[in-house]
Amino acid sequence: MPQQHDKDTGGRSGPDRRGFLARAGLAGAGAVIGSAVPFGPGAITPAAAQGTGSAPGATGSSAAPAAPAAPAAPASPPAAKGPQQLSYPGKSDKLVLLGDRPLVAETPEHLLDADTTPTNLFFVRNNGQIPEPPTDPETWRITVDGEVEKPLTLTLAELKSRFRPVTRFLVLECGGNGRAFFSPPGRGNQWTNGGAGCAEWTGVRVADVLKEAGVKPSAVFSGHYGADPHLSGDTSRQALSRGVPIKKLLDENNLIVWAMNGEPLPTIHGGPVRLLVPGWPGSVSAKWLTRIWVRDKVHDGAGMGGTSYRVTVNPMVPGGKPDEKNFRDLESMPVRSIVTSPANGTRLPAGTRRVELRGAAWAGDHTVKDVHVSLDYGASWQRADLKAPRNPYDWQRWTASVALPSDGYFEVWARATDSNGVMQPHIAGNWNPQGYGANPMHRVAVLVG
Repeated sequence: MPQQHDKDTGGRSGPDRRGFLARAGLAGAGAVIGSAVPFGPGAITPAAAQGTGSAPGATGSSAAPAAPAAPAAPASPPAAKGPQQLSYPGKSDKLVLLGDRPLVAETPEHLLDADTTPTNLFFVRNNGQIPEPPTDPETWRITVDGEVEKPLTLTLAELKSRFRPVTRFLVLECGGNGRAFFSPPGRGNQWTNGGAGCAEWTGVRVADVLKEAGVKPSAVFSGHYGADPHLSGDTSRQALSRGVPIKKLLDENNLIVWAMNGEPLPTIHGGPVRLLVPGWPGSVSAKWLTRIWVRDKVHDGAGMGGTSYRVTVNPMVPGGKPDEKNFRDLESMPVRSIVTSPANGTRLPAGTRRVELRGAAWAGDHTVKDVHVSLDYGASWQRADLKAPRNPYDWQRWTASVALPSDGYFEVWARATDSNGVMQPHIAGNWNPQGYGANPMHRVAVLVG
């Protein structure tokens, strides 16, 4: 899903132990667990641990007996407002709204528990306004021009009839996924791990269309254009126009798609036709695709250059002033693993001595070699059972059965290692001002008893 390159300020902090404790109602737990989380968003303080609610699946109350009345104290500040839920036709109201102009929503990790992400649970990322759907989707037109021998203008009906359709399971991920884990915060929507999903996509290979157009030897880069109007309404401005090197554009896994999970591509996800360039930031996968411009130089459209969708060459001081000469485009997305079951904040009955874990892992242009899980804050690790991808750029599902030594509070940590041997870090590193590439280990809290 394309990401916004303009400055935006909507967002929230990611799920952490504070959120778990507030829901679980662990009176006084701060004194047991400690006063702060050494890394990750948020912190635990004794005051933050005085929740009164129950976590999902709670079997009883953990509230302590009532204490004698104390003298009246000054009024406490109002509780922080919780995350807002998305309200949009065809989308689950369990998605978390990160911004409404443009519309942006992420999927809580536990809702990514299926091998294939249902359309109603797939994250939403827009950059401009949502265009009006065409009366007849089959007449939608796409132009391929620039450094080609034979420029093409094709309707959706012609795409379907002239090229062989293919169906693939492909991960689509926001370039800012994980942004909430940076400290100080990166600029933009505060994604945790929910700016990703893996759907079944049907379309035609970009390479097949480009073969018919005849790519010239002078081709260097592409420029992608969609029909989404700029947020300002200014028709002379593009909401977003990014591209990729010609070698990446010709990858046989790139598709021009018209179907998602066996149904016509919904307007909110770029229908009737969108580009899909898996493994790279979703911003290059133009929604409402109208044009692929093959260029003889690096594309200079909206969202290219500066610090937009770019990461540092040499590490910079977090929060420091960026030197644009020290930045390069974010290309392959970093390795990531998430725990999809149990959900963060799950409460298990007293005496439970084993927990079954499930999750997903992916690694941009690479595959995932290993996933490990830990219950003791990384002191020891257990290898999970990892499935092979169904096709290139699919995510890989993993499972593990972990023994619980006692009742109490536990954190499940998950880390993935890609096919190049690169492992997820403990914290979000390589800080950059717009918060790209953050992929720290995922943690969920579980309370037994």
